[in-house]
Amino acid sequence: MNTPVLTMPERNNIESGPWFSKLSLPLRNAIMSRAIVRRLPDGALLSSRGQPAEEWCGVAKGAVRVSSVSLSGKQITLTYVEPGIWFGDISLFDGMPRTHDANAHGPTTLLVVRKPDFKELLSQHVELYEALLRLNCRRLRLMFDAVEDLNTRPLSSRLAKQILLLARSYGIHDGEEIRIGLQLAQEDLAQLLGASRQRVNQELKGFERDGAVRIEPTRLVVLSKEKLLAIASKQ
Repeated sequence: MNTPVLTMPERNNIESGPWFSKLSLPLRNAIMSRAIVRRLPDGALLSSRGQPAEEWCGVAKGAVRVSSVSLSGKQITLTYVEPGIWFGDISLFDGMPRTHDANAHGPTTLLVVRKPDFKELLSQHVELYEALLRLNCRRLRLMFDAVEDLNTRPLSSRLAKQILLLARSYGIHDGEEIRIGLQLAQEDLAQLLGASRQRVNQELKGFERDGAVRIEPTRLVVLSKEKLLAIASKQ
């Protein structure tokens, strides 16, 4: 049985990631030498809420949907972890169970570092502690921004901002247009924004009438970043 290895595009996604690329070469090599490649089909469960943490992961291709289910049974999506981003370290640090479910969204490739190897990396590379501290400070800032947006911005502004973020992470440029490569139904967008699918649909149709986006089945195409930026800036 052959051990899976990263393709060149997958390896480039990891090595050019905003966090990983700033690590020293010895630390990057140490992480890569301890990581195994795991390929998951769409919808595959990576971990469940309440499970003990056993792995630290970097996304090399696709996306990981981080979600939970409310007491009423409603699915709530917190985020999609994009290529080049690492996750799963918080529970490895504090020893607490996983706080959310994690599933592959589309065919997904992960670099996986098992808990014993993660602990060994920390013991051998003080730099990793500092790097993960910076990473978690960034996560905290983004969370504060999201809470502030939820409480101060209208849905249209938050939706435009989310589309721009998706275009940055998954955008495929075709002339002046930017096709978002991540398949997202309107229900998926609604879950990300804490809104109903009907309201998100209404806002998207307004964006389409204004020439900001084009709506395709499970896809969005950005026609004008400038128009989306103008909408996103509204308070």
